[in-house]
Amino acid sequence: MAMTGSPALPTLLFYRRDGCHLCDDAREALQAVLEERAAQGSRIPRVREVDIDRDEEAQRRYMEAIPVLALDGAELRLATGYRSIHRFLQRSLDAGLA
Repeated sequence: MAMTGSPALPTLLFYRRDGCHLCDDAREALQAVLEERAAQGSRIPRVREVDIDRDEEAQRRYMEAIPVLALDGAELRLATGYRSIHRFLQRSLDAGLA
């Protein structure tokens, strides 16, 4: 039986900044969603945090909208709640899987 390689993990960008309590809340909610997805055997992305204070373009684009999650061209602005993050990842990661 031939083994196929698993598809590469997508990268979820988490735009945030230091001292942002909404960003801290989002990090906790995101962690809970990722742990639940992992426990269910669902796809999970790699997470790369982007500090908008260190990225001028990101700061210009997201200053009024952080925390922001971005995956494969889709964005979730003001991503602070468990439910909204869960739905976003479900739509982004599970689309087309059957």
